[in-house]
Amino acid sequence: MTTTTTYKPKVNLSEELGERHGREIEDDFGGKGIAVVVPDRNASAAAIELQAEAAAHQMILAAAGSAATVYLTETFYISSKKNTVFEVRLTDKGLCLKKQSNGATKEQTIPLKDIIGCRCLRSKRRSRGSSSCTCASISSSSQLKVVEENSGEQDETDVSAYLYIYAYILKRSRRGGFRERTTITLRFRSFDRYEDNNREAQKWRASIKQLVAGEPVQKPVAYQPRDTRKMLIILNPKSGSGKAREMFQQRVAPIFAEAEIPYDLHITKKSNWAREFVRVRDVYLWRGIVVVGGDGIFFEVLNGLFEREDWQTAIDELPMGIIPCGSGNGLAKTVSFLYEEPFETKPVLASALMVVKGKHSMLDVVRVETRSNIMFSFLSVGWGLISDIDIESERLRAIGGQRFTVWSVHRLISLRTYQGKVSYLPALISPSGAGGEGLNGGGGGIGTLKHSVSYNTTLNCRDCRAGLGGQDGTSGSCDACDTNFSDVLSLETGTNLDSFRPRIDSWYSATSRKSTYFSTVDSVYESDKASNDDPTQCGPNGGTASHVQMYGPPSRLPALTAAIPDSWQTIAGEFVMVHAAYQTHLSTECYFAPQSRLNDGIIWLLIIRAGVSRSQLLSFLLGLSSGTHLPLLPNEYIQMVPVSAFRIEPAGTNGHMTVDGEKVECGPIQGEVFPSLGKVMVPK
Repeated sequence: MTTTTTYKPKVNLSEELGERHGREIEDDFGGKGIAVVVPDRNASAAAIELQAEAAAHQMILAAAGSAATVYLTETFYISSKKNTVFEVRLTDKGLCLKKQSNGATKEQTIPLKDIIGCRCLRSKRRSRGSSSCTCASISSSSQLKVVEENSGEQDETDVSAYLYIYAYILKRSRRGGFRERTTITLRFRSFDRYEDNNREAQKWRASIKQLVAGEPVQKPVAYQPRDTRKMLIILNPKSGSGKAREMFQQRVAPIFAEAEIPYDLHITKKSNWAREFVRVRDVYLWRGIVVVGGDGIFFEVLNGLFEREDWQTAIDELPMGIIPCGSGNGLAKTVSFLYEEPFETKPVLASALMVVKGKHSMLDVVRVETRSNIMFSFLSVGWGLISDIDIESERLRAIGGQRFTVWSVHRLISLRTYQGKVSYLPALISPSGAGGEGLNGGGGGIGTLKHSVSYNTTLNCRDCRAGLGGQDGTSGSCDACDTNFSDVLSLETGTNLDSFRPRIDSWYSATSRKSTYFSTVDSVYESDKASNDDPTQCGPNGGTASHVQMYGPPSRLPALTAAIPDSWQTIAGEFVMVHAAYQTHLSTECYFAPQSRLNDGIIWLLIIRAGVSRSQLLSFLLGLSSGTHLPLLPNEYIQMVPVSAFRIEPAGTNGHMTVDGEKVECGPIQGEVFPSLGKVMVPK
C-alpha cells in the first residue's frame, strides 16, 4: 500500500509575507538550508540596481577571459530584512548566491559536483482551522509541508511551485573533511496560476539536471533523463555486523530519492544468490548494478556476469558500484581514496554519493585459475598471514572491522610459515606509470572462452537457457510496482544523516512473496522469499543448472601444470605470506599498495619470506594503516614487486588462500591482469 508523507525542511520563510509578491530568500550560508521565493516581474529599485551591477561585473569578467557561462539568473530579497538583496545565478560552475546587505557583499558558489539532484514539489493542503491564503504567515519550518504535484493532497489555493535542490558540500577538517547536506528551496510564485509558476521552476530544474549530468543545456519543457532504466541494487543482509538493511534504509534510500534515481532492490538469502541472479536474469533492464555489503558480494556479482555468454556486452554496459556495509570494504575505500573523497567519518554516505553521480572508471580485472576453478578478481589474491587473519577472524564477525586487528595480534604471537614456490612476470612500467604490457602486448586477446582447461580438467559448457523467455525476474505488473516517491521517508534538511529515522517494522516481509516498502521514484523492494522467485531455480526444466560455464577473456598463460616461461622469475623456500593486490586498500584500515591505481594494469605482489623477525612483522602490520609498512631500504625478507602475472605453488595444503577475501582451495594458483576490463562507479 502506498502512503504519502511530507518533507519538513528546516528553513524559515518570512514570518510575514503580507501582500508582498517580491523575491525572498533566507539569509543562511551555513550549509543547513536556504529558502528562496521568486516573485512577480515588478522588481524593486534595489533589485534593479543589483542586476545592473551584476551585469557590469559579468562584462568585466568576460573581458578578463574568466567569465563563467550564466544560464539563469534571478534577484531575490528577504522580507524580514528590508535592506538585503540576493542575486542567484546558475552557471557552468555551480549555483552562485550573492548577498548584498547594507553595502556589504558576500558570495558563495555551490559547485555542480556537489549537487546530486532537485525536485519540483507543491505545498500540502493545510488542516482545518489554518489559513489557506497564499500570503498567510509561515511562522515556522514545521508548518511548511510539500507533496508531489499529483498526490491529491496539494493545496489548490497556493499557486506557488517549490524547487528543492540537494547538495552535499565538501567541508575540510583536521580529520580530512566531510560532506555537509544542504538544501536550497526556491519558491516560485511570480504568476497568478500554478501552471505558470511550475513552468518557471521546471526551467531551473531542467537546467540544473542537465548541468549535473554533464549534458548540454537546452530549453525543454520538462527534463527527461537519457537513460530511464532503474538501478539494480543487491543487498547482502549478513555482511559485516549484519546492519546492511538499516544502513540502506536510513542512509542510502534518501540519497536515491533526492537524486531521483529509481531502483529495484533485491535481498540475498544465501551464498552465491547474487551470482546466480545476474547470471540468469535480463540484466539489461537496469542501467547499472549496485551492491550493498562487503567485497564478497561484489565478487559474486562480477563473476556472475562473467558466467554469461554475453559477458562482454554485460561488462561493458553495466558499471558496478558498491556501498560498503562489510568488514573490509577495500574497493569502496580505494575509490574514495583515489578521488579524494572523505570516507572514514561516513563511508556509506561517500559511496552512495558516488553511485548517484552516474560516472564510472575502467577497472583492472585479474583472471585467477586454480586446479578446479576459474574466477575473476578485482581486489587481491593471498596466501599466508593476511589470508589467515581474514578467514580465521570470521568467528569475530560480530565486532566488525576490529576483528582483523584482534586476530593480527593472535597470529603474530603464533607465527606460521609455509613451504612453496612463487613465480612472477615483472611488469613493464611505462613512463606514464601504466603497466600490464608483459603478456602479448597488453590487454588484447579478449574473446569468448567457450571451454576453459584448468589443471587438466575441462569445465563443461553451460546448459542452454533458451527456454527462459518470460522468466527474467522483472517486476512486471505485480503489486510491488504500484509505487511512488512519497512513501519513502520524511526527508529533513539537517546536515546530520543520522536524523533519518524511518520505520523498520515492514522492512522485510516473511510471509508475502514480494513485499513493498521502498518506492523511491517508482523503485521496488522485493523480498525474494518464495522459491519460485529464486534465481537458482531458473535452470532448464525448472531446476538449478548443475554445471556453470565460466566465460571471459581467454588466458595467455601456460597451463597450471606446465612449466613457466624463461622470462619469469621464481623464488622457492619458506614464506610468511604472499599477497597480490591491485587496489590501494585491502580494507578500510589496510593501505596495502600505495602506488596502485584502478586501471594501471599492474599487480602489486608482496612477498614476505621466513626469517623475518617479529619486530619487523609488527612494524609491517602497524604501518599498513598509513601505507608505511614497506621498508625504506632493500630488504631480503620483505619486498613488493610490480608484476603482470604470477603463480603460487604451495608445497602442501596447510594455510589459507583467498581471492578477494573469499576462501579458495589451498593449492597451485595463478593470475594475470586484464587492464580496464570492468567498470566501477566513481564520483567524477
